Amino acid sequence: MYSRLLKEPLKTGKSFFLFGPRGTGKTTWLKSNIPRSLYLDLLGFDLYNDLLARPGRLENLIQPGFKDWIILDEIQKVPALLNEVHRLIEKHRYKFVLTGSSARSLRKKGTNLLAGRALTYRMHPLTAIELGKDFNLERSLKFGHLPSIPSEPDPGQFLNAYVQAYLREEVLQEGLTRNLGSFSRFLETTSFSQGAVLNTSEVARESGLERMRVESYFTILEDLLLATRLPVFTKRARRRMVTHPKFYYFDVGVFRALRPMGPLDSPEEAEGPGLETLCFQELNAINDYFNFQYEFYYWRTSNGAEVDFILYGPKGILAFEIKRSVRLARKDLKGLKSFRRDFPEAKLYLLYGGVREEFEDNIKILPIAQALQNLPDILGV
Repeated sequence: MYSRLLKEPLKTGKSFFLFGPRGTGKTTWLKSNIPRSLYLDLLGFDLYNDLLARPGRLENLIQPGFKDWIILDEIQKVPALLNEVHRLIEKHRYKFVLTGSSARSLRKKGTNLLAGRALTYRMHPLTAIELGKDFNLERSLKFGHLPSIPSEPDPGQFLNAYVQAYLREEVLQEGLTRNLGSFSRFLETTSFSQGAVLNTSEVARESGLERMRVESYFTILEDLLLATRLPVFTKRARRRMVTHPKFYYFDVGVFRALRPMGPLDSPEEAEGPGLETLCFQELNAINDYFNFQYEFYYWRTSNGAEVDFILYGPKGILAFEIKRSVRLARKDLKGLKSFRRDFPEAKLYLLYGGVREEFEDNIKILPIAQALQNLPDILGV
């Protein structure tokens, strides 16, 4: 088992939410770090039914005077429990850990997330830092970083099963959609939009679905933390910018499992978006774990100048361009240089498939593997 970078929640001694897609290691982390906790799994049928019928029964499950942590796993299954958790925090000063797949889905059900009485954290797939000596760029690009992957004898089969489990357990059982076939077509179609400017009408046409249904499916993916629509960076814009977001599934392995490949498909077609996805998920994880508070964007003008990722926050503006090639040409720096003309205060990075660290025209050029293992220093500036 790998040591995770998430450390902060237990230091505060305050109740907290821990959100993340299924399979990112939330439960494993909690059981390892809080071995004497009271663990209540809402995926258990009997417990789920009991607390769904009468949330007040939660108090009867806790021994009076209990001082350790109380874990409610998959809290989104019974949102009404949050009112009872709120009451017990006020009455007994109990400490709760509440795990789930999305804060947004809870808010949509009218829950206030304990009115600020609990902090909120995110669990991500493994990072290059957590993998340490086991990090292998080529393997990561193929299978991603879900915590079960390193120990799986057949990672590809595991990822296929993971995708099907999500369709069945998260989407169908939660009643988010009744048409599993159309949702499956949508998932496959959106895999071709990975790392690209998203055109919802085009996705609807390719998947044979109505545009409004496709939009609702995108919302489902975001609610379950399975995907992100990355907005355009328009602050202090001096040029005409594109308006559509870019699209990313949360893990490169999940993306590769959803992306159909056949004899007419070139592996390179998935490798470019896959590399961007890996860098994006790593940037997101380090930003959350170290509380750097960056907001994420991409930058693209109407005439095609583009930078893959813009991070904007209290520590400044960081711009990242991702290239798979092992050798760089001057055109590879074009987007970053164009961005710098509008934002001279930005720090610029180009991550590429080569092995040499370089510095050219105030642009830091780093091998991808090296950069991913040093992201805290890069983002911490």
